[in-house]
Amino acid sequence: MGRVKLVVGLGNPGSKYEGTRHNVGFDVVDRLAQGGMGARFVRKFDGQIADTLIDHHRVLLLKPETFMNLSGRSVGQVARFYQLEPSDVLVVCDDLSLPLGRLRLRPGGGDGGQKGLRDIIAHLGTSDVPRLRLGIGDRGSIDAADFVLSRFRPSERAAIEDALILATQAVAVWVTRGLEAAMNQFNATGPASQPNRSSSSPRDPDHDPHPACDPPP
Repeated sequence: MGRVKLVVGLGNPGSKYEGTRHNVGFDVVDRLAQGGMGARFVRKFDGQIADTLIDHHRVLLLKPETFMNLSGRSVGQVARFYQLEPSDVLVVCDDLSLPLGRLRLRPGGGDGGQKGLRDIIAHLGTSDVPRLRLGIGDRGSIDAADFVLSRFRPSERAAIEDALILATQAVAVWVTRGLEAAMNQFNATGPASQPNRSSSSPRDPDHDPHPACDPPP
């Protein structure tokens, strides 16, 4: 069966934040649980965790309940308990610098300003943590903190639903065939337009600041 894998969906807990752009990581993990023989979440490790199988591979699904900025606390506990290597962990999160519905997998790199990913990197002690980013749309003149905590407009729902389906497929390929295969198959999926820009200079999702904010205390 091979090594156990951990898929971490990032988001903020509570019904107030369900369906927001910042919670697409939670949405992907929920869909994986529904598709994995109805895996049930239990509260443990400062989060909700489920144990499932994807094509006969054991996979843990985690939704940290610490709010976004402290996601690493939950992930670190799970990684230590199951003795996971960073390469066995896939973080699924939102990205402001990708067009709506675009997927991008990377083996590591900077946190791109994504504060949940930043905290996970700190707790695991390495930036070599695979991540799957989902583009959440162009915020235009809207403040970034307000935009990531907003919900998708009706005109965006079809694109994000397609992206969530593709994201679950990308996770399955990562589990069964590895990260390179998943990158080759899914990094080109989604809108054909170039990444959104708030200035004339190119933006790199792994290095450009992304004010992925927690709600106020």
